[in-house]
Amino acid sequence: MTHYSFDQAGRIPAPGDNVAIAGRRLDAGSTIATQAGTLRLPHTVMEGHRFASAPIAPGEPLLSWGLPFGKAIRPIAPGDYICNEKILQALSQRSIDFELPRAANFKDHLERYVLDERAFRPGKQVASHAAPRTFEGFRRGAARGVGTRNMIVVLGTTSLTAGYARTLAARFADVPGRFPNVEGVVAVTHTEGGGSTLPNNLDFLLRTLAGFMVNPNVGAVLAADFGTETVNNQLLRGFMREHGYPLDELPHEFISLSGEFQAELERGEAIVRGWLDPVNACTRTPESVAHIRIGLQCGGSDAFSGVSGNPLAGWVSKETIRNGGSANLAETDELIGAEPYVLANVRDLDTARRFLEKIDIFRERAANHGHSAEGNPSGGNNFRGLYNIAIKSIGAARKKDPDVRLDYVIDYGQRMTAPGYYFMDSPGNDLESVAGQVAAGCNVILFTTGNGSITNFPYVPTLKFVTTTPRFNMLAHEMDVNAGRYQDGLPMERLGAETFELMLKICSGQPCLGEKAGHSQVSIWRNWAQTDASKVEQILKAPQPGGRPLPVRKLAAPALRFTAIRTLRGVAADQVGLIVPTSICSGQVGKQIADKLNAKLAGHADPWGVSRYVALVHTEGCGVSGGYSEHLFLRTLLGHLIHPLVRKGLLLEHGCEKTHNDAMRHFFREQGVDESQFGWASIQMDGGIEKVTDKVERWFAAQSATPPAAAPGGPGSAGFAAAGLESVRLALSAVGDLDDGPARGMARLAQAIVSGGGLVVIPENAGLLRSRAFKDALFVAPHEVFPTLGYGQPAPEPGLHVMESPTDHSIETFTGLGATGVEAMLAHVVGPPLQSHPMIPLIQVSGEPRTLKRFGRDLDLALAPQAEPEALAAALLDKLAAVLSRQYTPRLFAQGNTDFQMTRGYLGVSM
Repeated sequence: MTHYSFDQAGRIPAPGDNVAIAGRRLDAGSTIATQAGTLRLPHTVMEGHRFASAPIAPGEPLLSWGLPFGKAIRPIAPGDYICNEKILQALSQRSIDFELPRAANFKDHLERYVLDERAFRPGKQVASHAAPRTFEGFRRGAARGVGTRNMIVVLGTTSLTAGYARTLAARFADVPGRFPNVEGVVAVTHTEGGGSTLPNNLDFLLRTLAGFMVNPNVGAVLAADFGTETVNNQLLRGFMREHGYPLDELPHEFISLSGEFQAELERGEAIVRGWLDPVNACTRTPESVAHIRIGLQCGGSDAFSGVSGNPLAGWVSKETIRNGGSANLAETDELIGAEPYVLANVRDLDTARRFLEKIDIFRERAANHGHSAEGNPSGGNNFRGLYNIAIKSIGAARKKDPDVRLDYVIDYGQRMTAPGYYFMDSPGNDLESVAGQVAAGCNVILFTTGNGSITNFPYVPTLKFVTTTPRFNMLAHEMDVNAGRYQDGLPMERLGAETFELMLKICSGQPCLGEKAGHSQVSIWRNWAQTDASKVEQILKAPQPGGRPLPVRKLAAPALRFTAIRTLRGVAADQVGLIVPTSICSGQVGKQIADKLNAKLAGHADPWGVSRYVALVHTEGCGVSGGYSEHLFLRTLLGHLIHPLVRKGLLLEHGCEKTHNDAMRHFFREQGVDESQFGWASIQMDGGIEKVTDKVERWFAAQSATPPAAAPGGPGSAGFAAAGLESVRLALSAVGDLDDGPARGMARLAQAIVSGGGLVVIPENAGLLRSRAFKDALFVAPHEVFPTLGYGQPAPEPGLHVMESPTDHSIETFTGLGATGVEAMLAHVVGPPLQSHPMIPLIQVSGEPRTLKRFGRDLDLALAPQAEPEALAAALLDKLAAVLSRQYTPRLFAQGNTDFQMTRGYLGVSM
């Protein structure tokens, strides 16, 4: 038994609260001295979780910061572990070493806030300093403001040009060393605008792209599209002109990629090189702090975010406003329950109404997808003491100092045009919210994190405030500010003043730690599928595909042989080491580790037969609704991990996300998958980027040091084997419509593989399935073609399968196909070629004359429209055999024009 003084054990955020936050782990049986006497803990209480500090009767509210976050459902004695059903469920999935309470003692209770308009009184803004402070910034035109950075941006206007933007920007990695005033050439890519119809988030998307271009940290910008997308440069440029964006105040170019990949890279490179000298000619000059626009964020929040980190961000924002600057509070759903606090000091009645209107719209959008806006807290939030949206919001709202007045409510990505304090409508998804703030004009981000979120926008510096000293010490190389010093006794005035000075240094050019680590991520508020709730039940009750292949017309299988690699699970076309980030926030770190492993692998034989390392960088796993869409996501990750091409796979969590490692383990157990076959690493829990990189490297090295003795060919040898059609696993698709000749040739190819015992998977959105010639030639019952596999579902047996495709986005489709177990992909394209899957080679062919003329050197095979189906199929089989034997690498795959994007299905929505 341990005895604590109350100051040693916990913290009560506000007088009158009846629950306390545990400042450390408090073991069962511990006693705590309080003014009312000594209380005893019947259960172990985790750090950041709450225990009762006073008796609470059934029906009474539980209070933190003086606001209710639930109601007691049974008598609660002082010292009792405060827990609802959700927290018990969340902790049951975690690896913990103590016994949980058997039942919840409170239930969530959130009353909808009603504004008393008759009692409303306008608030007052904090007084301004007589002489504003200055920082060293890059002065732009009058309408753009002042930049804290000077970067050239390569913008993929839609997700379809992401590979181009990344490849082009990579050619300028040496720029900062040669041009002292140019701090980099960076790619800005995202998931949006790649479908065949205008998205429901069109206004959000156009505002964001337009704001990205004119943000004051941008020295010049190149926007790239194909010109054929529904959201394209023409639409974007027209939107910017119509809405008065100051496009003429910066060097810019809109280009449509109309030729082959390398030629377009050279065209883009020439444009960017022409900007280097003029952008470098812009130098830092002393500028008023009135030009600083802060984006306020919290991610990986914990119980102490509202105690230390968020109040510190609020203090710095207040000081910035007193110097004439502005701040932007976001994350609409993370303020539900904190409305009384936010609206205690507001400019006028219309502003208060508009704030509440944004919350109502958010609630409605979530309900249209079968979700509640109150379901925001992630598994990481729960683990670190945030029980529900009310308790999370009460702490999140502390990014607004109580002395500061809410001046403006703006839409997502809407530009900030005056000094003051703003609220911007956005989801709780940190990175989607940051994108809107950058589009609004923010030139620095203050990011509060309890768990230690590691993030940075490509051209806007991000200062990360960690809420406790132990967590700061664990992640000192990634966290800029230890807000935990406030809990250790440092006065907020002193900590705030120090942090304000640090922000001015960062705005003046000192790199933040995220920039030093080379870390950057972008995610725009993703499109949503439903505009009302009428289809939710139909979608949820739809029958699931049965997994049985469809009957096809068989033929005498041709002789096909290729050289495969022996593995313990049979033969495969290749063997890779796979890093699977469990969320968006660990994606870039995973990519950095894979690049480092590939550099070490170059020129050295791996005893496991691993040819390369791959990281599947994506945008999901946190800040998105659960249920149906989450299952698609988890199934797709699992399908890649158990893929025949994967020799060894490792899961890399950020540490605070919804789909953390423990959640993944829980899902694997439900699916009957042995979790011990994979590696597991955590950026936060393993101590940051450097330490987790070392851990992952050591794990893969240990696998290579002990190759499977049972592998055919003996220890240390992967071994090779001659394989035939029975070992072919192919995804077959077509983007755009195709003529009857190529359609029959591709049908013949599918017939040959299936007749030989192999696997063919076709997505249901493929142009092939719109071709009568293809269906009549291939299927026994052409009018009875339906999905046999769910999106991202591994094929349980060979044959011809059709995979569900919730969208017509090509990259989302190929991402789902990758999880089915196919080892190669083949697509007939009409128009621009496609970005390849990063792990599975994509063979691109065409028989359409204009496509062949424009993109011939990017394609792997030209199909003669008048050729016999047998000849076309034979040519396709030959190319496929060369790929499966590792003798030929598809052209765009070899050039790194790849992407990986999860679907959210019909019911996924940002939260």
